[in-house]
Amino acid sequence: MASSKQAALGFIFITILIDVIGFGIIIPVMPRLIEELIHGDLSAASQWGGWLTFAFAIMQFLFAPVLGNLSDRYGRRPVLLFSLFGFGMDYILLAIAPNIGWLFVGRIIAGITGASFTTATAYIADISAPEDRAKNFGLIGAAFGLGFIIGPVIGGLLGSLGSRVPFIAAAILTLLNWLYGYFVLPESLSRENRRKFEWKRANPMGSLLHLTKYPALSGLIVSLMLIYIASHSVQSTWAFFNMEKFKWDEKMVGISLGVVGLLVGLVQGGLIRVVTPKLGNEKSIYVGLGLYTLGMILFAFASQSWMMFAFLVPYCLGGICGPSLQAVISSHVPANEQGELQGALTSMMSATTIVGPPLMTNLFAYFTKKNAPVYFPGAPFLLGAFLMLVSTILAYRMFKTEKTMANS
Repeated sequence: MASSKQAALGFIFITILIDVIGFGIIIPVMPRLIEELIHGDLSAASQWGGWLTFAFAIMQFLFAPVLGNLSDRYGRRPVLLFSLFGFGMDYILLAIAPNIGWLFVGRIIAGITGASFTTATAYIADISAPEDRAKNFGLIGAAFGLGFIIGPVIGGLLGSLGSRVPFIAAAILTLLNWLYGYFVLPESLSRENRRKFEWKRANPMGSLLHLTKYPALSGLIVSLMLIYIASHSVQSTWAFFNMEKFKWDEKMVGISLGVVGLLVGLVQGGLIRVVTPKLGNEKSIYVGLGLYTLGMILFAFASQSWMMFAFLVPYCLGGICGPSLQAVISSHVPANEQGELQGALTSMMSATTIVGPPLMTNLFAYFTKKNAPVYFPGAPFLLGAFLMLVSTILAYRMFKTEKTMANS
């Protein structure tokens, strides 16, 4: 029994790792592929890139709760295999797409079937003893971090062989993982622990609306929402910005994203454990948001290629604020409502992925098009910095109100 559980944990780790590597592989080459399909420039390609992310995100927002509930009804194994097969089909469609419309078909399929992370988390919960859950859940974070270091670097290197090659590699990896799972992965959810599928429990808006139960936390919740939206100024435009301003190729984009993955891993996995206990949650939030803001302003006005690597340091150090903000929010909620809260926060993060990418890529396109009023590729970074500042003010006001009420 113990050995079969270890084998299952190993498969889940490999599944998430391959998923993230597959996702990371395509990031450096997506701008060039879109350019080829629309016969346009990077400015126009960035708009399409934002809407492709929108198509994926809205499908995932709508269908992730459905697949989660289906996994409670029919088991984790079929849903996980369905998700992996869907991603494999997506990558094949992206590799052979004759026009931009087929990219949307692929991204929609991936969004509908893309519940591998949530199902993998449920699988780990099924097979872990209570005292081992935290340790085993840590595998997900480790796989995600490692995958995001490896994936973009491989994608950048393969991209030099052709804009379609990384998509073929991602498809092969994902479908091999699907085959391995089909023949090896056991079911983790016993029949007596399954429940009837209910549409009302699969409603994505229901989870999001749970946040209205905590009016005292509204300032911090909006603050977190703005951080998520602001982060898309970097996530959604990084490749487009550096290809446009510094003429980076796919290899350079891949290496830079590998550096991002490494820095984020060091901050999230090590630095937070040292810094947060010393500063406390409130100061960690202010310092983190300040570093995020500084990093984005520096990105916006960077004049040489090497600066983008140097400015990654303050930006990635800003990552100390997120866990502290979530810790403060969760400390205001009873123990028996923590699961509900975390589900609602996850829904909110998914919702911001619907808004953030088209907002930031359209802003980039507006300031880089041929008849732009001012040529300024860094405009999304400035908007991101502004949103981070607003987030800081909201957090400060909430902490100040709380202290005033405590002293009265």
